[in-house]
Amino acid sequence: MSSSPAGGRILSGIQPTGNLHLGNYLGAIRNWVALQKDYECLFCIVDLHAITVWQDPKELLRSTREVAAGMIAAGIDPVANALFVQSHVPAHAQLAWVFNCVARLGWLNRMTQFKDKAGKNRENASAGLYVYPNLMAADILVYKATHVPVGEDQKQHLELARDIAQKFNNDYGVALFPQPEPVIRGPGTRVMSLRDGTKKMSKSDPSDFSRLNMTDTADMIGQKIRKATTDPNPLPDTVAGLEGRAEAENLLNIYAALTDRTLEDVVAETMGWTFSQFKARLTDVATGVLGPINAEMARLMADPAEIDRILAKGAEKARSIADPVLAEVYAAVGFLPSH
Repeated sequence: MSSSPAGGRILSGIQPTGNLHLGNYLGAIRNWVALQKDYECLFCIVDLHAITVWQDPKELLRSTREVAAGMIAAGIDPVANALFVQSHVPAHAQLAWVFNCVARLGWLNRMTQFKDKAGKNRENASAGLYVYPNLMAADILVYKATHVPVGEDQKQHLELARDIAQKFNNDYGVALFPQPEPVIRGPGTRVMSLRDGTKKMSKSDPSDFSRLNMTDTADMIGQKIRKATTDPNPLPDTVAGLEGRAEAENLLNIYAALTDRTLEDVVAETMGWTFSQFKARLTDVATGVLGPINAEMARLMADPAEIDRILAKGAEKARSIADPVLAEVYAAVGFLPSH
């Protein structure tokens, strides 16, 4: 990997906390696969972020491998890019501490995600949950990433990373960190629950029938789609006809995303269809897309040593970029060289 890629360098991260589902695939992973063509990419499984809330150690270990398997199965190329685990590159945590000393409390107090995640038990939240935006900034800037794919809920954290980069550069009189730019590829696919079209599809939902997991078999996919909540009316002939029909809109959006078409196109195709007719078609499409991913994930998960080898090679690539950047930071701060 070059130290100054001509097309720009992407850093993307995903938490290893539970099953990957259709929302993860359509909302993030599929877009990352496309970005490989235009950028030098680093794909990070952010286990340090995961432990800002308590994780079962055995489950965290299993989920880390499963997320890696899912990303590879979905089309992430671990040879052309770096696919690695965050804790395998110590420079993330080392730079995060420096950023803890650069970021201001007022900046962190404005972070809405902490308020959402801590809820009413703010005093019981971990210190890690409070400062994890600084670690996210370190994730990005330790590679001098120029671009970061972000959803709506991460824009504020990217702005913080830009503020930290600028303040560090100003405080120490260096031009060390770039100002990373957001990457938004077309309209984001917001995948909602199969049980309630007003709620986002989530791995934390107690009902497994609320989501399509990337590990689901064809039979499970078909069963979940057949049981998905709908209304008694046929599908509309215009997009405007979906107003007030959250479940219908969600299923049509999923169909549009899986077939790489617009909502208008699929409404024109399916107008007047019954839900049973449409669900049969959606099942065919979903199993066609997720089936090969599921099979490759199963193959990889049956050989955890192969996953571990891939992640070790990815970490080696990542460290080759991160360690020299951290050395620049330490020199700028005035730390005594270790050798």
